[in-house]
Amino acid sequence: MARICIVTDSTADIPKALAEELSIRIVPLKVHISGETYLDGVNITPTVFFHKLRTTEQFPTTSQPSPGDFEQVYMELAEEYGQDVQIISIHLSSALSGTYQSANLAKNMVEPPMDITVVDSKKAAYLLGTIVVQAAKAVKNGKTKEECLELVNRMIIGQREFFVLDTLTYLQKGGRIGKAQAVIGTLLNVKPILSLNEAGEVYPFDKVRGKKKAMATMIGELKEYAGNHEVIASILYAMNPEEAEQLKTQLEEEFNVSEIALSEIGPVIGAHVGPNVLAISMFKV
Repeated sequence: MARICIVTDSTADIPKALAEELSIRIVPLKVHISGETYLDGVNITPTVFFHKLRTTEQFPTTSQPSPGDFEQVYMELAEEYGQDVQIISIHLSSALSGTYQSANLAKNMVEPPMDITVVDSKKAAYLLGTIVVQAAKAVKNGKTKEECLELVNRMIIGQREFFVLDTLTYLQKGGRIGKAQAVIGTLLNVKPILSLNEAGEVYPFDKVRGKKKAMATMIGELKEYAGNHEVIASILYAMNPEEAEQLKTQLEEEFNVSEIALSEIGPVIGAHVGPNVLAISMFKV
């Protein structure tokens, strides 16, 4: 039986130990800050990145892997497991980055042709990561490639996610919202609750005054979604682990949680959202 391999990119923010345990191959994006270029998750940590973000005057930029970066990983997997290896390559929303397109180009570059399915997750950060992790667990449990892809597609469609930012400044600097919106939001202490639509684009779900109310609104929406169903949950944070731990405790008390993960947002996504973010995702099992 052919080996099934899971590939993703560094924006999935999967902890290194977990990726190694589940044999997930990660292709890094690049982050450019303070005149230096770093490989996301390879030679810069979130702590170092956010320190640089606070002290630099120049807004950081990010760039996707090249098709050649993906081709190299695909060929390495063929060398390791044989030319009949089956690859599921799951990536950052194509509405937010060209990473998915690079992986697709690489799929068509490899010679001889390989069994590679490239998936647009329509997600970002560990909203993507949790899908990748569940797919890798399915592989480990002996599921076929088709069964793994069916799970991935169900999670893409069925997962719900909300996130609240401490400031709109980074979204504005990155061109995701207008300057006026960012200024007004900061002055009024308006906390936008954001989500991802079916196309994988960031959109404003709601606006409330203050982070406490934002969290209550997010949890209320997720209760409506989850009901008493068993859920796989994840919490994303950036330089605010105490808030994330408190939120984890609350979710464990108020939801029927079968799995819950805490994930620190990495440099590439962090460049666009800034510090002190909190996000929640849930998927009904």
